[in-house]
Amino acid sequence: MTLIEAYRRMLLIRHFEEEIERLFLEGRVMGTAHTCIGQEVLCVGVAAALQPQDAMTTTHRGHGHFLARGADPVRAMAELFGKSIGYSQGRGGSQMMMDTAIGFYGSNGITGASIPFATGIALDASLRKSDRVTACMFGDGASNQGVFHESLNIAALWKLPVLYIVENNGYAMSTATSQGLANPCVADRAQAYNMPGITVDGNDFEAVRQCVAQHAAAARAGAGPALIECLTYRLSGHSRGDPRVYRTREEEQAAWDKDPIRIFEKRLIADSILSTDGAELIQREVNAELEQAILTCEGAPEPTLTEYLTALY
Repeated sequence: MTLIEAYRRMLLIRHFEEEIERLFLEGRVMGTAHTCIGQEVLCVGVAAALQPQDAMTTTHRGHGHFLARGADPVRAMAELFGKSIGYSQGRGGSQMMMDTAIGFYGSNGITGASIPFATGIALDASLRKSDRVTACMFGDGASNQGVFHESLNIAALWKLPVLYIVENNGYAMSTATSQGLANPCVADRAQAYNMPGITVDGNDFEAVRQCVAQHAAAARAGAGPALIECLTYRLSGHSRGDPRVYRTREEEQAAWDKDPIRIFEKRLIADSILSTDGAELIQREVNAELEQAILTCEGAPEPTLTEYLTALY
């Protein structure tokens, strides 16, 4: 993935999430959704470090990871519209999308549930002696779940090829990390399981990509798992309709002033990798792509009764 491609994918995620929030407010999309505005650089950094055969699992806040891995934004958006062309034929919604063809093993609505799932995928790779590494994405709040400790312990014992990647965005829903973790450094927990524990700036694309690539290579070579904590900030609310009473507008503005996408863009321009006109052109192309995606989704058919009843257990 080139730096220009990474920049474009960051913008695609940002504008996708902004459109989803707008569509919910206008009542054109129903249900719920959790956007990752502010965390796009992290999403793309992790995806850029993985190889095509690698796997990724995600959380309830998974649109960004999915798009970073190469998902079709039309099919992803169609799933939120409840249309049959969506990744789950319109039956799953925001939290139930998967495409194993691009190594994306899906999201769910249960805090921490992807952690044992990713560990199982890594066990499968180990037993088959494949060179697949699994990137397990989860939030700082999920590190307090029992399955976090159980999974890291067994992964370390069996030297499974899995990277546990914590998106520490400062809040577990409305609980600040400092109020929910006795030691707010999640990476420190790796010591208990005899695996590397690393904290990295999650808003720095190169730092994330290099860190994940390094430990993915080690895991692929048989060194076992690692716990990587990426420090970032959720600029959006926890979910749609979140009044965000647990933090001040001044705190949020300070975070917006450090918007990681804008910082990345300025760095590309300063290094003569991207021009101002080039950045504006990419912005227009992404906006046009999403405008067309919305039109396609609104005109797409809803699932039939037969489709609704397929694959139910």
